[in-house]
Amino acid sequence: MTYIGDTGEVSAEFRGRDAVESLTYATSGTHVRFVAPGSATRGQYGLFEWNMRPRTGGADAHFHKTFSESFFVMSGTVEFYNGSAWVPARAGDFLYVPMGGVHGFRAMSDEPSSMLILFAPGAPREKYFQELAEIRHSGRTMSEEEWAEFLAGHDQYAV
Repeated sequence: MTYIGDTGEVSAEFRGRDAVESLTYATSGTHVRFVAPGSATRGQYGLFEWNMRPRTGGADAHFHKTFSESFFVMSGTVEFYNGSAWVPARAGDFLYVPMGGVHGFRAMSDEPSSMLILFAPGAPREKYFQELAEIRHSGRTMSEEEWAEFLAGHDQYAV
């Protein structure tokens, strides 16, 4: 139990749509909205909206040691790697990946797609996505060792 009071409290925090930070990856056109990053949820979870153009790559197979990740497809088709195979998912489909679970995603259909990604607890994933966008936008190249160090710094390990 994390709340020990008996009467409840006034503690809800509203975030209007205009207050939500976002970024667009220049190379793919993927648009990410940081709907509720861990900094807005007291570290309990992070909720991001992920919008991909048709035939857009995503995340190759990887895992995280300190947080779980869940995906909910809102529109289009997203392919998820579940650790052993790529599985097509449509609007309404859901994938849960516990800590250590190998996963990946991509949108290879001819239609745009959108999904929600939930991280729990609320790791500062927006920093990872922002840095990755900057690396890609600048055209900066990194050695395999630099990539591994960058990814490990954000609790992301390639498989």
